This record gives sequence, C-alpha cells and structure tokens, in this order.
Amino acid sequence: MEKKNPLVDETLLQHPFLFVLALVLGFLIMDPLQMGPLGGHEFRPVKHDIAPYREVMQSWPRDNLSRLVTGKLEFVDEVFGPESLEFDGLGRGPYAGLADGRIVRWMGENVGWETFAIVTSNWSEKLCARGVDSTTAKQWKHEKWCGRPLGLRFNKDTGDLYIADAYYGLLVVGSKGGLATPLATQAGGKPILFANDLDIHKNGSIFFTDTSKRYNRVDHFFILLEGESTGRLLRYDPPTKTTHIVLDGLAFPNGVQLSKDQSSLLFTETTNCRLMKYWLEGPKTGTVELVANLPGFPDNVRINERGQFWVAIDCCRTAAQEVLSHNPWIRSIYFRLPIRMSFLARVMGMKMYTVISLFNENGEILEVLEDPRGVVMKLVSEVKEAQGKLWIGTVAHNHIATLPYP
Repeated sequence: MEKKNPLVDETLLQHPFLFVLALVLGFLIMDPLQMGPLGGHEFRPVKHDIAPYREVMQSWPRDNLSRLVTGKLEFVDEVFGPESLEFDGLGRGPYAGLADGRIVRWMGENVGWETFAIVTSNWSEKLCARGVDSTTAKQWKHEKWCGRPLGLRFNKDTGDLYIADAYYGLLVVGSKGGLATPLATQAGGKPILFANDLDIHKNGSIFFTDTSKRYNRVDHFFILLEGESTGRLLRYDPPTKTTHIVLDGLAFPNGVQLSKDQSSLLFTETTNCRLMKYWLEGPKTGTVELVANLPGFPDNVRINERGQFWVAIDCCRTAAQEVLSHNPWIRSIYFRLPIRMSFLARVMGMKMYTVISLFNENGEILEVLEDPRGVVMKLVSEVKEAQGKLWIGTVAHNHIATLPYP
C-alpha cells in the first residue's frame, strides 16, 4: 500500500488558505494570459551597472525656479514626435524626424512645414500618415514599414543630411531632399537593429549608435527592464563604404556628440543613467571614461558654440527603481504581474518629467533646467542651442518647445 506523506496532508488539511494563496500567486507570477508588461517576451534581466541613487541625487543641483516651465510650445499638432532637430548650413530649419517616417523642414510662416525626405520607398500617405496619432501605439505596427528617423546631422561642407533611422540604419540624402540612400544596415555580421543617433567627424567618418542587438525601437522598453547590454557604437567609413564596431556591450547607447576639437566623443547610456566619453586622440586613445552620472534616463547630447554639452534627461530615478536594478530576480517577478506598466511604474514612484542639463567637457554641471509638472513636455529627446534659443525635441509629443537662451 502507498504511504501518504503526513507533512503534505497536514499542510493541505490544516492550512488550505496557504495552499490556495500559493496557487494564486503562482498563477499571477506566471501570467499565462500575458496581461502584464512582458507579454510573451523571453525575459532575461541582469544587474545594472548604475551609480548609487542617493549619491547621485544628493549631489545633483535642482532648478528651484522650474525655468523650463516658461518655455514656449511651438508647431502644436504640426509635427509628430520630433526626436531630433537640425539646421542646415544656410541656417534654414528646423528640420525634424517624425514618428510617421518623414523628415520635414520648416519653411517659414507663409509656407509652413514641407516634407524634405523619406527613408524608404515603402512610405505612403495612406499607410504612414496618421497625424497626431503618429505618436501613439496606432503607429507602432507600421514603423518597420514607414521608418522612424531619429538622429539627424548635416555635413555642412557638402549639404548632405545624414539620418539614423531606427529600422533602416544609417542613411544619407542630398541637399535637395527626396528618398534617402542606405549606407549601413549591418556591422560585424549582425544587423543594425536599432540605429539611434550619429555625429560626423571632420575626416568624414560617421559615428552612430546601434542601441541593441536583441530589441528594436518598438520593444525598446525591454532593454531598460532587462538591463541588457548588447548595444554598440559604430563607425561608417565613406571611402570604403564599410562599417566598423568601435565599442560593444553597451547598455542602451543613445545620443552621440563629438567634442569641439574632435579628440573625443561623448555618448549616453540610457539604462545606466550616465554620460560617457570615448577618446579618439591622445594618450587615452581607445579608452572609455565616465563623464557624469545622471538623475534620470538620458537621450541625445548636443554641443553648443562654446564647446559645452546639452543633455536631454527623462527624470528621475527612484529608490525603488534602484532596488529593482540591482536585483534581477525581483524584476523577473514584478514585471510578470498581470498589471499595466503605468501602474507598476507609479508603485515605484516614477513620474517622468523633463530635465535638461549643460555640462562642460570635464563633466561639471553648468546649468540645470526643469519642468517638474510636465507643462512643456513630460518626455524629452534632444536640446539644441541655435539662433538664440534652446530647441527642445521629443519622441512622445506633437510639438517643439523653445526657450530663449542664454
């Protein structure tokens, strides 16, 4: 006769509530109905390489006047997710890459915005042009087809506009616009899955970021949740038409900016909330060093005429978020709960708003401007200082913000 395990019987008979609770918790954690943020994605969280929360936040200067709130909203519902802003060698612009796949150019009050370029012949108004809905989930399933231009840079000598498109890689279009020409779609035998930003060296080389080898832009949030570090800094060589891997194993490499003398290159790592420097010349050639730890998640970095660097930051980190970043096993459970991501973020105390900061080349903070109530914008992607203003771009909103500066 089979013997019964008395310990099991005792647990089931005397504590049925614990048994039912264990079943319910197991069901929730496994999320079989795929109701949670992870859905059906394979999730492999790792520990983040991020500076201590208190150390960063206690030393970070605050804008007690919330000066960014005084910014002006421009071109409301005329541009859709203008991630990167650029001006050509004649001062015309701004040019902006939009969520509907176009690069557009401002032609003045009499003409307005015109379509300057597209990144693929697949683009059609019927399929891709969704107006204000371009920055919503309605556009996501069409992004791979229509394109999503992110970083923009003009070669001021040739008038060519270089484009980092999230799906079509590195491209270029002439000064008259039109259909852009692909330059780089793979590097080191791996496809460029998420081209993000770029800058142009004086020798003609194009440095640009490929944010992840596992996730594209639509799934970019999983890069942050996992903490995965498969991103790359790449260099395209125009004479040989070859693409080279400069750095690998980066955690959400994002914005790119050469220094004024072009002896080094700054880039942001969004997941690890930091600004980094890669040396191109001098005794430190080929090495990477920390420039600054940041209070939130950085996007693009842009230089001004004084050789200083504006960094766009989606703020802020929280103490709860730090616990998750250092404990992958907790993230494996937390983000499998069948609860909306927006609610899980609120539980962690995350309320995103815009911070823009100005640094010198040594990482010293020169200026901090905040919009803690999200009046101007809640999510920021780029700050460009030009024509006596700060031009502020965003992937999430349908406008550009400006602020007189200095």
